[in-house]
Amino acid sequence: MRDRLLDELGELAHSHFLVYLMGPYKTFDVDALLDAAETDDREILRSIPETVDFGALVGSDIDLDQQEAVFDLLLYARDRLRTEPGVNAFLAVDIDIPLEEMDAATQSIEFALASNAIIYIVPQIGDNLGVGIETGSVLEAIFREHNERAPTEHQERILFIHESGVRSAMIAAVQDRWDARIYSYDDRDDLVRQLRLFVRDLARREQHGDLPQLE
Repeated sequence: MRDRLLDELGELAHSHFLVYLMGPYKTFDVDALLDAAETDDREILRSIPETVDFGALVGSDIDLDQQEAVFDLLLYARDRLRTEPGVNAFLAVDIDIPLEEMDAATQSIEFALASNAIIYIVPQIGDNLGVGIETGSVLEAIFREHNERAPTEHQERILFIHESGVRSAMIAAVQDRWDARIYSYDDRDDLVRQLRLFVRDLARREQHGDLPQLE
């Protein structure tokens, strides 16, 4: 998967440093997710949506303007990281893999396991706080499968960054169960600044041998 991502994303100053960006979208039951994580109910974990399907939002009860704003923020963060420091930041929609070849949930897990950094950006989106976050299945896969498919240190590559003021049981669960780093940001500039610091820290640790370099 890593070679496929590199081929599709193209050349940048630091092309081989892959940063997978995700964010909120459709809602799902957080309590069900946490129960599934505790009981290893893989059917529930697989049922969590893995992409933003804007077509499905038309005519629904979901605020389309909010979803578009979230998507715009993810695109903004992606483009800023690709410009400086020049890493290969990407969203799931940037990679052309037919669902007939690989379902969306599996794609998201494979993208995460192939990436140098996995970042969840969670802006404040009104009543949907904490219930539309694409964390469960990816984090659980890394948590359960790192002994076989990824180094233990892969969990250290995960950042969960939320807008100041966001409150959610999911945030505490991410830290307690999956030991991911959690930051908060005040505005877009602060978000990009912290993302760049996180990426540079991981790159430095790879260079110094504190984290394994991904092939």
